[in-house]
Amino acid sequence: MLARLSIRDIVLIERLDIEFSRGLAVLTGETGAGKSILLDAFALALGGRGDAGLVRHGAEQGQVTAVFDVPKNHPAAAILSGNGLDDTGEMILRRVQFADGRTRAFINDQAISVQTLRAVGAALVEIHGQHDERALVDAATHRQLLDAFAGLEKEVAVLEKLWEARRAANAALDAHRAGMERAAREADYLRHASDELKVLAPKDGEETKLAERRTAMMQGEKIATDLREAQEAIGGDHSPVAALSAAVRRLERRAASSPALVEPAVKAIDMAINALEEADQHLARALAATDFDPAELERIEERLFALRAASRKYSTPVDGLAALAAKYASDVALIDAGAEQLKVLEAAAGEADRRYAAAAEKLSAARSKAADKLNKAVNAELAPLKLDRARFMTEIATDAAAPGPQGIDRVEFWVQTNPGTRPGPLMKVASGGELSRFLLALKVVLSDRGSAPTLVFDEIDTGVGGAVADAIGARLARLAGQVQVMAVTHAPQVAARADQHLLISKETLDKGKRVATRVNMLAADHRREEIARMLAGAEITAEARAAAERLLRAATA
Repeated sequence: MLARLSIRDIVLIERLDIEFSRGLAVLTGETGAGKSILLDAFALALGGRGDAGLVRHGAEQGQVTAVFDVPKNHPAAAILSGNGLDDTGEMILRRVQFADGRTRAFINDQAISVQTLRAVGAALVEIHGQHDERALVDAATHRQLLDAFAGLEKEVAVLEKLWEARRAANAALDAHRAGMERAAREADYLRHASDELKVLAPKDGEETKLAERRTAMMQGEKIATDLREAQEAIGGDHSPVAALSAAVRRLERRAASSPALVEPAVKAIDMAINALEEADQHLARALAATDFDPAELERIEERLFALRAASRKYSTPVDGLAALAAKYASDVALIDAGAEQLKVLEAAAGEADRRYAAAAEKLSAARSKAADKLNKAVNAELAPLKLDRARFMTEIATDAAAPGPQGIDRVEFWVQTNPGTRPGPLMKVASGGELSRFLLALKVVLSDRGSAPTLVFDEIDTGVGGAVADAIGARLARLAGQVQVMAVTHAPQVAARADQHLLISKETLDKGKRVATRVNMLAADHRREEIARMLAGAEITAEARAAAERLLRAATA
């Protein structure tokens, strides 16, 4: 419910803070005092259209803040969550209107779009007036209201899931059929391409690996050539090792006669032979490490050539050939086994259609029964509202050939204002005064379901008085037992039933140079005086005060 409304620099309002409570709050005052300004400011905080003309003359900006106490699991909380906003249980809606026409919107001091503010505002407050074309007169909401009245929200949620399953099953069927038709048109090409790619068997990342291996082997080939030449020089046919070994043997035979001359030379030659043999071993190991295999290099180059040729042929990167092969294989499978899969998908789609249709028909029947009950309940409220010759009816147009997520029904509220006249949609047939009373009757019937926690009625008692005004007041009071109700009224019978009475007035400031709108919460005596003014007009008489007292006593009886 609305807990507090704060307005700064909006039209004639400089600074205004109003605390609200549960029950029925009425706003009264003379014509032109600023009641419409108050509602325009409130609508601005709820996401209504901004207007530079709302900013008080001389101010750079105006601001309206509405604070709500919101119960847990309220739809407004879901909107906050969907927009990444925190739900603290208290929602502070704030709108800043700049004099240059720009506006800014905030919820709980977090900047949001006006669209989000409007969605949250619509979940928290409904504003009804004689010429209001939103809320109940919007035929798009009538189905939801009927479902709420009948308690069919769970059934609708189940149907929405069945609709989604039906949509998914038919989408899968359509996609399979389209794939089969495409595959059939390209059958010969697909089979050839699939077979060719199947033989090629490309793998993701294969080109990169092969290219790296080819580069490494080619580098290894260059090194291996030099290594072989070195090894041939050391251990080949022209190796000096054999000649050196023979020379050592001859010197060793002479060593006994001249050891001092021979032994140093023998020792040095032995070391040279050992060094050459060690070098030969190193060269052998190095050659083994190069792992160069000309046959393998040839295989790698042939593989790379085949992959790149296929890439050019199918206009696909080499790394995309594996996916292309899988796609072609799948398309061929559609041709070969598509008929069987088609039967499976057709059966699934048919079952989804049947389940949806059965649930939709059941829901439609439940709506028809609920519509009769709603009609009786609303029509029972019309006679005291001076609509005893009128009739309310819920028109349900059922078309199984035009299904939707919420079923096969189009629901619209119709009325017949007089016997013998043609019934028609509520907004088109009812006049302004009649419309407001039809809406009040509807809201009384729907007060405990399908309603925002705060309802605002803007002069719905215009043009009526006496017993009708009293009946409107009684119904507003009944409605206020379920939700918070605010009513702008000129009817003393309505004002007498209020739990809160706010008087809107103008105050002259700066020696008559300007005026400002003021709002005062009226206590018992002042409240009686205001109701007496509403009864008598400019001059309040003793009789008017006595009549006001009687109205107040009757309202609390």
